[in-house]
Amino acid sequence: MSGLAVIPSYVVMQPTTLCNLDCAYCYLPFRAADRRMPVAVAEAVAASVNRWARSGRFSVVWHGGEPLAAGREHLAALMAPFAPEVEHHVQTNATLVDDAWCAFFAEHRVRVSVSVDGPRERNDDRVTRGGLPAYDRIVRGVEALRRHDLPFSALAVVSRPGPGCATELYDYFLDLGCDVLGVNIEETEGVNTRGNAHDAAAVTAFWAELVAAWRRAPRIHLREVEWPLRYAAAVLNGTAGELLPRQLDPIPTVGHDGSVVVLSPELAGFSDPRYGDFSSGSVLVTPLAEILTGAAGTPWVGEFLSGVEACRSSCPYFGFCGGGHAANRYFEQGRFDGTETEHCRNSKIRLLEGVLEHARDHESPAA
Repeated sequence: MSGLAVIPSYVVMQPTTLCNLDCAYCYLPFRAADRRMPVAVAEAVAASVNRWARSGRFSVVWHGGEPLAAGREHLAALMAPFAPEVEHHVQTNATLVDDAWCAFFAEHRVRVSVSVDGPRERNDDRVTRGGLPAYDRIVRGVEALRRHDLPFSALAVVSRPGPGCATELYDYFLDLGCDVLGVNIEETEGVNTRGNAHDAAAVTAFWAELVAAWRRAPRIHLREVEWPLRYAAAVLNGTAGELLPRQLDPIPTVGHDGSVVVLSPELAGFSDPRYGDFSSGSVLVTPLAEILTGAAGTPWVGEFLSGVEACRSSCPYFGFCGGGHAANRYFEQGRFDGTETEHCRNSKIRLLEGVLEHARDHESPAA
C-alpha cells in the first residue's frame, strides 16, 4: 500500500455545517452556524461521481453537521444531480426523523445510519443546544424508521470502556433493531480536546467482551469484530498481504463551500499556520477527479504519507491498520508524520489484541 488512489470508494458531502445537538465530544467547529451547500457544489461533484459509478458500486455519504438540518427540499436538490446508480447514505442523530423523512429516505433510496451511544445513561454527552438530554428524541426517530421498515445502521461512541460496557452495548443494539453497528472509542480531535488515554488492559478487555457478546448472538454486522477476524484468518492462511488496498483511499470530504479535504473528514473547517486550510482545491474551480489526481502533492498529505511509511517500518500492527488516520495524528501530535497515537492504541492495537485474547480464552482444548 503506497500513495493515494485517484478514484475513491465514496465521497463525503456536507450539506450544512449546522447541527441541532451540541454533543460534548463532537469535533465539528461550526456546528452552530447554518452554512448550506449550494446546488452548484453538488453538480460539480456529480460530474466526477457519475462517471465513477458507471464503473462499479459508488456511494455518497451525507454528513454534517446534522444533514437533515438542511431540510428535505434542499437535500433533494443536492441529490438530484447524481446518477441513479449512486448509492446515498446519511449519518444522522435521528432527532429530526419522522414519517415525512422516512418517506424521503424510501423515495430516494437513502441508507440511514443513526448516531446513538447505547442505553439512556450512556448518552449523557448527547444534548440539545439548550443542554437538555436528546435521548428520547433519538429513540423516537429510530421508532419511525422501524415503523416504516427501513433498515438502518448505528454508530456508538464509547467514552468509558469499563467492565460490562461492551455486553450492555451489544444487547442494547440487538434490541434497537440495527443491522450494522460501528463502535468508536472517543477520539481527541477537532474542537474536542478531552483526553482519550485509557488503561491498556481495560480497553483490551472491552474489545474481548464485545467479541464474546457478538458470538453469543451474531445477528448484527459488527465492524470492529468482523475486520479483525478477517485479518486473523488471512494471517493464518498466509494471505494477509493481500487484504490492504495497493493505495490509500483518499476519502474526499466536500465541504459546504466546495472545498475538498482528503483522508480525514475531521480536518474540514480547520486551518493551521503551516498547512493552511488542509484543502486540496475547490470543486467550483477544479473538477473533483482532477483534484484527487494531484492531492498527494498537498504539503500536509505528503507529510502524512511519510508517517505511513514510518509506521510500516516500525509497527507490527501495520498490516492490520494500514498506518492510521491523518486527523488523529494532527490533533494528538500537532503534525502528520508521527506514528503511534492514542487512537491507534485504543481502536487498532487493543482491538486486535482483544479479539485474539477472546480467541485464546475460548479455543477448543486439545484432544
